[in-house]
Amino acid sequence: MHDLTFPLRWRALLLAPALAFFACFWLLPIARLIQLSGGAHPFATYYAILTNSRYLASLLATVALSGLVTLTTLLLSVIVGLFLVRHDFPARRLLLALLTFPLAFPGVVVGFMVIMLAGRQGLIGAMTLALTGSKWVFAYSMTGLFAGYLYFSIPRVILTVMAAAGKLDGALEEAARSLGASPWQIMRDIILPALAPALTAAAAVCFATSMGAFGTAFTLSTDIDVLPMTIYTEFTLNADMVTAAVLSLVLGAVTWAVLAVARNLTGQAAAAAA
Repeated sequence: MHDLTFPLRWRALLLAPALAFFACFWLLPIARLIQLSGGAHPFATYYAILTNSRYLASLLATVALSGLVTLTTLLLSVIVGLFLVRHDFPARRLLLALLTFPLAFPGVVVGFMVIMLAGRQGLIGAMTLALTGSKWVFAYSMTGLFAGYLYFSIPRVILTVMAAAGKLDGALEEAARSLGASPWQIMRDIILPALAPALTAAAAVCFATSMGAFGTAFTLSTDIDVLPMTIYTEFTLNADMVTAAVLSLVLGAVTWAVLAVARNLTGQAAAAAA
């Protein structure tokens, strides 16, 4: 009996730091947010905030932007990732290093790079002014934020695509090709289904990152009204803790729901592929 209980005690001791970390940095803050957001009439508070046109527009804009970033990232990453896995050329390592280099940059630096590219004194503005006589500036808009999110999302998904594509069974493609399947049919019926679990997981992470990204939005925040910036404004400038808490929980709930759906779809896709 002593030999059985001794390992259990050690397991409890080993789990204690993780549980303490979870309680201090997740459970207690979430509990405090829920307490702040409730008030005397929690349902009325949530209804009033979520039906407010400004907050609702901010939420919808954030979801739409994150979805568009995710779809564009998947499309570009699949094309580039498959190309890098299946082609070997002298500059391949250099190109891969350059494509994944944005992983080293925080969001503020990415925002600054977007300004240098498409700001009032940016490269694109100077080029369009010389070519057309008018300066094209989009760094301080949703277009600029889209470019910034795309910049730091693509490297993560490319690495995921390359890791999954490297495990594909080439014999299946050869068999399909010998039976007269076109490259598009091979992509649709063999490659994409095999990559589906990895793409689903990568898409969920990309969407969640775009939903909660703050540094880039803060750097480009002239005309941008996404949910992280709205929460920041309510918390710091308006000192409206209740609204900030409600919007934070809504942001977390949307992100968690997407991750949960992706986890379920990943399991189904993996079972179907097996």
